Amino acid sequence: MKNFAKNFVSLAWPLSFLLAAYIFLQLPLTDFRETLVSLQLKDWAVWIGINLVVLILLATRWLILTRALGLHISLLQILSIRQAGAMVSFITPGPQFGGEPLQVYWLWRRYLVPGPLAMLAVGLDRFFELFVNFCALLIAVLLLVGSATTPEIGSVTVIVLLFSVILLMVTAVLLLFLRPMRLRRFIRRSIEKWQRHPRLTKLGDHWDEINHKIRMLIVGHRRALGLAIPVSCVAWTGMIVEFWFLLRLAQVPLDVADFILLFTAVRLAFLLPFPGGIGSVEAALFWAFQELALPLSMMANVVILMRARDLVLLLSGVLALPALHSKSPAQ
Repeated sequence: MKNFAKNFVSLAWPLSFLLAAYIFLQLPLTDFRETLVSLQLKDWAVWIGINLVVLILLATRWLILTRALGLHISLLQILSIRQAGAMVSFITPGPQFGGEPLQVYWLWRRYLVPGPLAMLAVGLDRFFELFVNFCALLIAVLLLVGSATTPEIGSVTVIVLLFSVILLMVTAVLLLFLRPMRLRRFIRRSIEKWQRHPRLTKLGDHWDEINHKIRMLIVGHRRALGLAIPVSCVAWTGMIVEFWFLLRLAQVPLDVADFILLFTAVRLAFLLPFPGGIGSVEAALFWAFQELALPLSMMANVVILMRARDLVLLLSGVLALPALHSKSPAQ
């Protein structure tokens, strides 16, 4: 099994590019220039503004959590760590993970955060991100099922499913506050892998201190933990608005059910073990546009604009790296 994983990781990039290249060969790219010329300066400004708001909201959630842990790191510093870590995660197989060990390392080395606190800060941020992400995806899938016209799925079934998801979300939040041991076990499982990372071997094993900090956090900072969830939800709302605006820029006709299908397909494709979703996102959009009988020229517009945005985000992470790897510690 380990050999299979290693072989897949080594083949992930070639497979991703081959799949993406195959999809691009199926697309008519001639109309993209006309779409690009038709975009006005205010369109670019609004699109950039939405992306900035999302990034700031995600950094604000982490700022709330780090302040609850007693860390005094500025929003700009957190934003640089997030972008650099996201850049590493983007280029590793499975864009949901990869940059976390380096985020722990940068907190520890650059900003002089003790090892246990650095691990806990990154682990908490990932906990909230995964919780909200998967809840949002579940709701999107259920809404997609509810909008389908298949006679096998009745309205009562859809209501029961939606109620079940909401109940699971509420239960997860209650467990966070009433059963903190569950949170501790989740963070411990998450950061066990990080401690095997070469850059984190000197941090040692500090489970007692981590457990103590989690207990203090649950008891004394429940308001901060509660605030992190709505901030995450608002950030996700921003992602939805950003994707809607991207489709508008690409001149894709907007329908609620069609939009839910396109958004869900893209987000699920990002969960597949391909670096940056390269190939998997293009394949998901190719399938969705064919299912919705939408012109493939519009899909080409969506993919090019999306990858241009990803490139800018990657460059922002690259620009943050020199300061994070500076030898002089932050004051």
